Amino acid sequence: MQCNLLILLLLELQVVYFVNSGTEANELAMMMARLYSGNLGIIALRNAYHGGSSNTIGLTALNTWKYPIPQGEIHHVINPNPYRGVFGSDASRYAEEVQDHIDHGSPGKVASFIAETIQGVGGAVELAPGYLKLVYDIVRKAGGVCIADEVQTGFGRTGSHYWGFETQGVIPDIVTMAKGIGNGLPLGAVVTTPEIASVMAQKIQFNTFGGNPVCSAGGLAVLKVIDAEKRQEHCAKVGSHLVERLRVLQQTHDIIGDVRGRGLMVGIELVSDRTKKTPAKAETAILFEKLRELGVLVGKGGLHGNVFRIKPPMCFNKDDADFLVDALDYAMSKL
Repeated sequence: MQCNLLILLLLELQVVYFVNSGTEANELAMMMARLYSGNLGIIALRNAYHGGSSNTIGLTALNTWKYPIPQGEIHHVINPNPYRGVFGSDASRYAEEVQDHIDHGSPGKVASFIAETIQGVGGAVELAPGYLKLVYDIVRKAGGVCIADEVQTGFGRTGSHYWGFETQGVIPDIVTMAKGIGNGLPLGAVVTTPEIASVMAQKIQFNTFGGNPVCSAGGLAVLKVIDAEKRQEHCAKVGSHLVERLRVLQQTHDIIGDVRGRGLMVGIELVSDRTKKTPAKAETAILFEKLRELGVLVGKGGLHGNVFRIKPPMCFNKDDADFLVDALDYAMSKL
């Protein structure tokens, strides 16, 4: 019954507009939300990354990625980070802060709320359980629509679900996606309801290369491979193995403050003091280069650049995971 209900709800997300990147997708989602709601204010999360264009840089909330330009009616609420957040994993307290912002920092109405389900550039931060369900209800009552940024979490990467928003038990009004949809090709998309999409009929909307035949063919091939090779199931198995090994490693090395994420979207936060959770910035930089010398390339994230972002290709296997953890163990033992 629950599965059937989910399918019925997802059927409302029927209209797709193709673009070239996640940034473009979020730009279009912002415009749709404002036109549809008739409101201007957009709520985003601190520690978020949604792009680097003149508009999406306003949604982004990491000073290392922002230029000093006007943000334009965008407001950032407290990040529901179970590891560093002021309310721990208490989703209701974070949701109350969203309501408080609407009451005091807006006219009482907003255009939209946008969030990644797992913050990518921010350091693979998974939102407090149940947070989006509470916030989506608050935002919709304030006249806004809810946008899920699935640029990094979509297409089975989390393993447990095909879409990141499913991990929070919600159905967005608009979904943005890129990266995984094209496996490196410049391809992104905005998916929404016919009702919301209809606002774009007021004027001419055009994207020169969005949905071009070459990228579309490539995207279709990628989707077929994800299904045929059961990449989502693969991500779940390999990701669980990787996280398990990393948590064992955490017991050996005090520099590992937190291991988090799901599937093949994992974060390792490094700290110089576990009690104070002091970011180990210098040590992270050293380990980053040492891993490279050992043949392991990882990403860095978080405001202080002290989180290793493990987001490998979906062909990454258990042997690769073991090599990564062994290399990390070796590098840390040499600090």
